[in-house]
Amino acid sequence: MTKEDLRIVFMGTPEFAVETLKAIVDNGYQVVGVVTQPDKPVGRHGSVLQAPAVKQFALEHGLPVLQPEKMKDPAFVEQLRSWQANLQVVVAFRMLPEMVWAMPEYGTFNVHAALLPDYRGAAPINWAVINGERQTGVTTFFLDQHIDTGRIIGQRTFDVPDDADVEYVYDGLMHLGAQLCLETLDAIVAADGHPASLPQDDAKAVHPAPKLFKENTRIEWGRLTAKQAHDFVRGLSPVPGAWTMLKGPDGKETVMKIYSARPASEPMPSHEHCVAGTLLRNKKHLYAVCTDGLLQIDSLQLAGKKRMDASAFMNGMADIEKYSVI
Repeated sequence: MTKEDLRIVFMGTPEFAVETLKAIVDNGYQVVGVVTQPDKPVGRHGSVLQAPAVKQFALEHGLPVLQPEKMKDPAFVEQLRSWQANLQVVVAFRMLPEMVWAMPEYGTFNVHAALLPDYRGAAPINWAVINGERQTGVTTFFLDQHIDTGRIIGQRTFDVPDDADVEYVYDGLMHLGAQLCLETLDAIVAADGHPASLPQDDAKAVHPAPKLFKENTRIEWGRLTAKQAHDFVRGLSPVPGAWTMLKGPDGKETVMKIYSARPASEPMPSHEHCVAGTLLRNKKHLYAVCTDGLLQIDSLQLAGKKRMDASAFMNGMADIEKYSVI
């Protein structure tokens, strides 16, 4: 088999997927069609529709696009079948029904931003950083009936610096995933459509990677060490942002997002009122008390305000010690 023999349908939506689609096209593989999410309403009134990044790239390169509301829609399935693909590649998309992923003769493989079987789920990059992982990576695997459980074709590792935020890891895995996708396509060509693959060991699926919601992106000061709070903040920075409630001396509460922080070198004060969530300051720095020490807060944003550094925040709050984060 040669690469020209492959008829590929690509499925993906965000910028993360564009890098892989670009690599496939630039390296001479034949993409016969692209499937992505419907255009999304944006703006204050949702009156403007914004095309997904993958659609924008596809149209710029003359690739046909389908944007189904439902993956089991008979009209969509028929259009997909008409492309006569013998392989589908999925990156950052949605769960596919069996009638879709099993359609091509060589199956469907996914590029997942983690070292499976660990970090199965919708937000693997965030949770790897939140959990303080020193290494993550990308995996290509064949889709099956369950989420992120199929046979592994290839993996590549990626080192995570102690101070890296999600944006850094996202960018690194975006490019690494594109490289691994090409290696996987080359392996499929070399093996006449049937590359070597290994089953996943479910016992190694230790860390889940669920979708991010407001409920699981709130900082729980009473259960986090300073290191854990630091990892939590960088694991959600810059998007969607770790958040907490700033409580004033009058009892009023305001949402506060923290974008940049670090474990402080200063020791924890010993007085009895220094409980988790207490805010402290010195001439230069703002701190929040964690279970074992202080977290230095460097960048934050109050609801309805612009992002600011901690010094600007403190300049407008002379009585900061009367506030807390909860």
